Amino acid sequence: MEIEQFIKALGEPMRFRIFQALLERKHCVRSLSKKFNVTESAISQHMKILKETELVYGERYGYHIHYFPQQEAIDVLAEAFKRMCQQSFELDRGPYECQCEFRRKKNECND
Repeated sequence: MEIEQFIKALGEPMRFRIFQALLERKHCVRSLSKKFNVTESAISQHMKILKETELVYGERYGYHIHYFPQQEAIDVLAEAFKRMCQQSFELDRGPYECQCEFRRKKNECND
């Protein structure tokens, strides 16, 4: 999966909260429903999206499916944010003007 899809899926606040809860321990839909005081149907819809984006997976235990975060997805997210952090440190934050094409064209016309 692409990082953009992970971020889009986690961009919905309830899905982000669900994902955070799964990082603490495994949960079934009923458990998440009670934890967040949301209907099981609503949780199931969120879980569907989290599964489709491969952020979580489920294992059947009796009548219930317990969900876990996908370690590969966490690794991809961690690596992407690590790269962003590094790029931010390397960013030239000097007091220079923007070097975009618009400014260059505008400056060229003034010469």
